Amino acid sequence: MIEIKFGTDGWRGIIADEFTVENVKRVAEGTANYIKANFPTNLSVVIGHDCRFAGEMFAETTAKIMCANGIKVKMAKGFVSTPMVSLGAVKFNASLGIIITASHNPASYSGYKLKAHYGGPSSPAVIDAVEKAIPNSIVNTALKSIKELTEAGLIEYVDLESLYINEIETHFDLDLIKKSGLEFAYDAMYGAGQEVMRKLFPEITLLHCEHNPGFDGQAPEPIHKNLTEFSELIRISEEIDCGLVTDGDADRIGLYNKAGKFVDSHHIILLLVHYLHKYKNMDGKIITTFSATSKITALAKAYGLDIEITKIGFKYICEKMVTENVLVGGEESGGIAIKGFIPERDGIWIGLTLWEFMAKTGKSLDQLIQEVYDIVGSFAMGRIDLHITEAIKQRVLSDCKNGTYTQFGSYKIEKTEDLDGFKFHLGNGEWVMIRASGTEPVLRVYSESATEEKANDILLACKARILA
Repeated sequence: MIEIKFGTDGWRGIIADEFTVENVKRVAEGTANYIKANFPTNLSVVIGHDCRFAGEMFAETTAKIMCANGIKVKMAKGFVSTPMVSLGAVKFNASLGIIITASHNPASYSGYKLKAHYGGPSSPAVIDAVEKAIPNSIVNTALKSIKELTEAGLIEYVDLESLYINEIETHFDLDLIKKSGLEFAYDAMYGAGQEVMRKLFPEITLLHCEHNPGFDGQAPEPIHKNLTEFSELIRISEEIDCGLVTDGDADRIGLYNKAGKFVDSHHIILLLVHYLHKYKNMDGKIITTFSATSKITALAKAYGLDIEITKIGFKYICEKMVTENVLVGGEESGGIAIKGFIPERDGIWIGLTLWEFMAKTGKSLDQLIQEVYDIVGSFAMGRIDLHITEAIKQRVLSDCKNGTYTQFGSYKIEKTEDLDGFKFHLGNGEWVMIRASGTEPVLRVYSESATEEKANDILLACKARILA
């Protein structure tokens, strides 16, 4: 039996290879063991799946194991987003939420995410406990059919999508957004946000809002190289003011301005801090991850707000949001949460917050970004993902750890940090960072500088040195 390990954001594997019915049974059994040991008076769970191939089958397999362990199941109707399951865990007072999803990974992957009773990612301590509870052998428990379990009252189907839409309608002035005179567009990347946005904004431009488990051959990760069709659609329209994108399970955000230019998560986090604090007079701590722009720290200081930098992975941000007064928590990869909702990253929720910002001020995204630049200065970020062999990856990481690198091209290293990966400070606010992915066989390289050209030049210099 393979050893099952949860990465940065859940357990993931290739469908029919590592991610099989038998292995899902094992993970579900481990989850059930954890629930029984830690929630003996509340044996309940919310289960859902996204749009991926065989999602329903894996969700039903999980539900059967839960019921066999005496745990009652609230089962989502049809595909749902990760934030819907997290919200469901809170609303139904469940001990855990489980969603079958591989988020932004290619269609060949599926995954298994655990959501805590407070409506966010389970903590690293909980993940470790579940991992330890996973049996090392095949689960041979006799399982009843879904029909039998439903008739027995152990499984109840619930409408998580309507629950989520109601939450949006309660928190946002949708009429203000719709009557603002602004034109919006949305790209679901064939993911789980498609039905929600169609129901909320049927009049806007919708792209890839169909059920396509193969994602048309494109990994549903909301980064620009995957979104050129959407970018071009916005650019040639000359009418669309902002484009919103969400990933496969709709917890990550991508954003485009009126010119069809990608607005990265670093800028989105800054916009949120600016809007919530300056315009809405809200306070709280700012939590961001090791790979985010240093401008977030600068803006927090300018507004007199505390800031904390965590390891990469939204679960580390969520831990802080559960125990502290946090205004904005966000990471470079598009996972962002804000005060006033569950401690969960949510691409749609964050997108609507920015649309509301635009509608209330009557300003474009570029004008709002300029307001931030006026406080902290302009900047640009770069990132490349190096798909290399494990041997080369380990050699590079070893060289980083051993201080082998003193400069990348003409960029001399002044200081190194190793909170999560290796960040090399190059002076003048510039840096480059090397980190192995927690969910894929990839080495990620990040950079920050004053312009896109400089940020990309730093990336290329770093790549040339480490792969020499």
